[in-house]
Amino acid sequence: MPRLDLRSLDLRSVGTPTVIAEFTGTALLVLFAVGSAVLAGEYIGTVGISLAFGFTLLGLASSIGPLSGAHINPAVTLGSLLSRRITGRTALEYWIAQLLGGIVGAAVLFLIAKQVPGLETHGTFGSNGYGDRSAVHINTGGAFLAEIVLTFLLVYVFLAVTQHTPVAFGVAAPAVGLVLAVVHLVGIPLTGTSVNPARSLGPALFAGGGALSQLWLFLVAPLIGGALAALAFRGTHPEVPEEPPAAARG
Repeated sequence: MPRLDLRSLDLRSVGTPTVIAEFTGTALLVLFAVGSAVLAGEYIGTVGISLAFGFTLLGLASSIGPLSGAHINPAVTLGSLLSRRITGRTALEYWIAQLLGGIVGAAVLFLIAKQVPGLETHGTFGSNGYGDRSAVHINTGGAFLAEIVLTFLLVYVFLAVTQHTPVAFGVAAPAVGLVLAVVHLVGIPLTGTSVNPARSLGPALFAGGGALSQLWLFLVAPLIGGALAALAFRGTHPEVPEEPPAAARG
């Protein structure tokens, strides 16, 4: 498969297709990945849920990477903005699309879950949590730190593997899919793993109760993690000026 130079993927002039791609990608991530926890969690366990998140992202990255860069996560978009890969307008459009996509994906999942007799959705529904809503009862500070660190890893890897190649090509798509699976293997017992405000918003709106009261942490902490990842990336991967053509060098 031919390699596509990232410079040919101009995300600074986005339009309807890229915004629709971000909306659709986020909706599908919530529907299928969060759906694995809601509908099949007791059958596939933590490992299965983690793989569902990773494989879903891998497939989506391969599908919409050439269109939008396959952020499907406000924290990734923030990291890309701070890394000067996209404009503020593009970031705003992506954030709106991602948040709406997360809500729509959760709404479809909620409709499906309601068709399963005895399936509890109130207060849970694949939402994130800490304290009594955490499998290991992690406290607020621990949950905040965990989400920052887990998101840092995800966004840092995304920025690094897509520096020269769009996410759908080379090792980029497998890398981001694998790292999302890894952060879920670590994070599910802690907070249920957010690392994505759009992924947390949709399920929390339909779960209600404690999910909504704790939602602030899963909106704020991933954004901090994404911002820190961008700062670290700019330190470890400084921009190298392109070498001018031989004719220009004389």
